[in-house]
Amino acid sequence: MTVSDKVADLAGPGISTYEEVAKILPTDYDPLLSPRQTMEALYEAKRSIEDGLCRELNLIMVQVPLIVSRESGVNDMLDRDGSRTPVEFPAGLGIDPRINAQLVQAATKWKRMALKTFDCQPGQGINTDMRAVRKDYFLDHDHSSYVDQWDWERVITAADRNLDYLTGTVKSIWKVFKETEQMLLDKFPRLRGTQVPELPDELVFLHAEEILERYPDLPRKQRETAILQDHPAVFIYGIGWPLADGYPHEMRAADYDDWITPGTSAAGKPVHGLNGDILVWNTITKRRHELSSMGVRVTKQTLVQQMEMAGLQEDLKLPYHQAILNDQIPLSIGGGIGQSRVMMLLLQKAHLGEVSVTIWPDQLKRICAERNIHVLE
Repeated sequence: MTVSDKVADLAGPGISTYEEVAKILPTDYDPLLSPRQTMEALYEAKRSIEDGLCRELNLIMVQVPLIVSRESGVNDMLDRDGSRTPVEFPAGLGIDPRINAQLVQAATKWKRMALKTFDCQPGQGINTDMRAVRKDYFLDHDHSSYVDQWDWERVITAADRNLDYLTGTVKSIWKVFKETEQMLLDKFPRLRGTQVPELPDELVFLHAEEILERYPDLPRKQRETAILQDHPAVFIYGIGWPLADGYPHEMRAADYDDWITPGTSAAGKPVHGLNGDILVWNTITKRRHELSSMGVRVTKQTLVQQMEMAGLQEDLKLPYHQAILNDQIPLSIGGGIGQSRVMMLLLQKAHLGEVSVTIWPDQLKRICAERNIHVLE
């Protein structure tokens, strides 16, 4: 594998060409639920997951912004190379200067500040029904410019900042997914007994370094594909820190997840990072399928270290970063769970457009129509 392969593998999400999309979408697809049944099942699942997350993680549902000001520094920049920027516009008729408004790309940083607003104590937290716009995505079967997530955050103590605590949290989320899957199979029997296997009872937990050791000659996405052949549902720790080959498993923003804190793998080897992703094997698309990214959040020390590594020291002057540096907001753990990604998986769909309404390019709509995939418009 060449250096250019690894650099390209760190680029923004998506397959990158519609010729490739055409190759991977199924040609024998038969949707099990009509559009109406799909919406009925989707909202049953949505209620189940929201209630389950609140119960298992001790969260309350709260309102969340769609629009923030540029100067607040709370928008999610998604990575640390500046390649994916938010939609911006001037807001406020009749004021001078007008507000420099941005559509959120995720509520990652906002919700950590909101923990103080809602007086959350250790072990308590918030969940949001978040909507966002990400204009710099390649639009394929599981990447959209319209993003819906359960963005959740919970207050922790300094003693909770470890992989065991992260692991327990991930297991609680997986329990909610499994409960919701069983509810759907009971209420919508067409989903039962298909060629799509049920989710495994347990996730397999692996560090990104361990996966690199298994597949040193594969780029990151191919490593994930390979590991999912052995384990159809995994949680990958340590995303953001440069691995043994000199490249991170994937780029991560420097100012929310802690990917720098050192630790030890199950095999006793030194590793870094208190974050990770849930990935599963999607039987319908026959591809890796990411459901969630999450992590223990930065402290004021690790924030400075990560911002220096990313060359973003100037951003430490922003209100969000100052709130961390001055101990004005609590330590926390949090994550984003892709709603449409989860629904696509649980409802056995081939395309995000079957469970959410947004824009798609004409060439993608033609490819889908040829394969009996009916995207909502």
